[in-house]
Amino acid sequence: MAKKKDKQHDEASPAARPPQTEAGELPKMKRKEYEAQMRLLHGELVAMQEWVKATGAKVCIVFEGRDTAGKGGTIKRITERVSPRVFRVVALSAPTEREKSQMYIQRYLPHFPAAGEVVIFDRSWYNRAGVEPVMGFCTPQDTERFLALVPAVEKAMTDDGILLLKYWLEVSPDEQTRRLKSRIDDPRKIWKLSDMDLKSYSRWYDYSRARDAMFAATDTAWAPWYVTRTDDKMRGRLNIISHLLSQVPYKPLPHRDITLPRRQRPGGYTEPDLPLRYIPTPF
Repeated sequence: MAKKKDKQHDEASPAARPPQTEAGELPKMKRKEYEAQMRLLHGELVAMQEWVKATGAKVCIVFEGRDTAGKGGTIKRITERVSPRVFRVVALSAPTEREKSQMYIQRYLPHFPAAGEVVIFDRSWYNRAGVEPVMGFCTPQDTERFLALVPAVEKAMTDDGILLLKYWLEVSPDEQTRRLKSRIDDPRKIWKLSDMDLKSYSRWYDYSRARDAMFAATDTAWAPWYVTRTDDKMRGRLNIISHLLSQVPYKPLPHRDITLPRRQRPGGYTEPDLPLRYIPTPF
């Protein structure tokens, strides 16, 4: 890794963390510190992006976890400063009747990364190990078969040169309750509170059992699960992005010496008097 990157990771090491509270937990991160650290990580994500483009690397990132654990917010922070032509987010809707008749993994295959791409799955084929069995959308035999077969599929992916990273975001029961309640009266968040979320809320331990079985069957040497606690969303996002960067063997490319070209002369051009429709300016 580059020296700059190593220094950044050293700054985020346990020795450099703020003192813990009496309960053994780190104090809630301040917004100013969070944004300063995120700015550094965004620069590294851009460096990683340019390396992926230049080398033709293929990166596949899977985000799974508890409802309200912060998958969507983490993905937004990863992608907000990089190119959507390189970083693609895949969030598939419920399968169609045709897709239900296909091999289970089939509808995910077209979204796997090609050379020079980073594909992020906001939930993935692991629906078959979590929400589907818990909510009764598949049989226990379906899940058992999936768990038996998926390690071989992921081995084929990594053997083909795909760097596969799987993240599980974990949140406490109390924090999940707080976040769900906060969505009820907030017009910015109400769209996140689906009927499925309400049904899922009561099945905490069913999800726990499903998660444990998934880890036991699919935490492999070639595609391990990485777990992070996200009760503190800001620390969780920083930790995930920092870890992601540590797993991709990128090296920042040499900085280009860029000079803006001189603009052309107007050549007699004048603004025409057109009846343009300007929007109102209440701000």
